[in-house]
Amino acid sequence: MEKEEKLSAARKAFGDIAPALAGYSDDVLFGDVWERPGLATRERCLITVASLISLYRVNELPFHLKKALDNGVSKEELIEVITHLAFYSGWPTANTALTIARQVFEQVEG
Repeated sequence: MEKEEKLSAARKAFGDIAPALAGYSDDVLFGDVWERPGLATRERCLITVASLISLYRVNELPFHLKKALDNGVSKEELIEVITHLAFYSGWPTANTALTIARQVFEQVEG
């Protein structure tokens, strides 16, 4: 068994119960889709964060907010995305995203 620190986020989150899904997440989603040359990783992060906010996918949002920060998206840009989406995906989705973003920012800074 691999050491805990070497496990991907998917393997840590659900690899014990759904190893095939964790493998698809690692190999297909992050290994192929995220590595396609048509968009930069930074752009993919912005698109993914916007989609997760709009669809109210709060479980995945913290991971992708952190990934966006790690890939050069600023906190100010993420807040701007959330503010913009308040008018397209709804006030509740933006309000929830702000709460999650605050928590992620505090974790990253702390």
